[in-house]
Order: sequence, then C-alpha cells, then structure tokens
Amino acid sequence: MGSGISNDLAIKLEYSIIGLGIFALVLIFQPFSVTLFAVGGGLVVLAGLVNNLLPMARPGVQLSSFITVAMVVAMIFCIVLLISIGAAHLYGAFFLAPPNPATAAGKMQLATAPFWMQPFVWSVAAIAFVLAVVINLRGRKGKRRAA
Repeated sequence: MGSGISNDLAIKLEYSIIGLGIFALVLIFQPFSVTLFAVGGGLVVLAGLVNNLLPMARPGVQLSSFITVAMVVAMIFCIVLLISIGAAHLYGAFFLAPPNPATAAGKMQLATAPFWMQPFVWSVAAIAFVLAVVINLRGRKGKRRAA
C-alpha cells in the first residue's frame, strides 16, 4: 500500500469540506430565491455530516479509509432521510385533519401514493442498503488482509 493521502490532497479535502458548509450558509441567507434557500437547507445537513470527514483529511491517512468513512456518512444521511420522511408522514397522519372532500379545497388535493410507495423513498433505501453491503465487504477484505 502507499503512504496515504498527500499533504496537497489533504488540504484540498479540508478546504472542500469547509467550503461546502460556507456555500450552504450563503444559499440559506441569500434573499433572492426560495428554491436556493431549500437547496441550502439540504446542503447544511449534508455539510454537517461531511464535517465528520475532517479528522480523516490529514496527510498519511489511507485513501481507502477516507472512502470507507465517506460511505458510512452517506449511509447515515440516507437513513436519516428515510426516518425524516416517515416522521413527516406520521406527523401528518396524527396531527393534521384530512381535507373535507365536500369543499373546493378538498377536491383539489393531489392524489398521490403513500410515502412508502414513492420511487424516491425506495431509491434512498436501496442506496443505504448497497452502501451497508459495500462497507461490510470492505471491512471483511481488510480483516483478511490483516490476518
């Protein structure tokens, strides 16, 4: 194996991680677009998770270790996203009154499938599952190499 991450790459990784957080904050506090605000809100959550990679962004750390930790962070992000979608559904089910179909507003409600049948939810769940399998296989390969 090589000697690990070079000093230049470590500095680039560190600046990229910190830059992502600053960019997300700029998007949140810009006064022009609600869409950019929403993107910034999602990026703030992602940047908070990616900040867990900062201790790994130092010279000498193996690139494979950095990638494994990045995959763990991505898997956690997917799991938290799924929990958030489920919590939002439960909030709506328990605390919001269903629309009255006799009113005009009730007739205009969109007829969508339940959240657990949405392709996005299944895509995120599949990504989390694949990341868990890949992380597990990488861990087994590392144990075999050490033995």
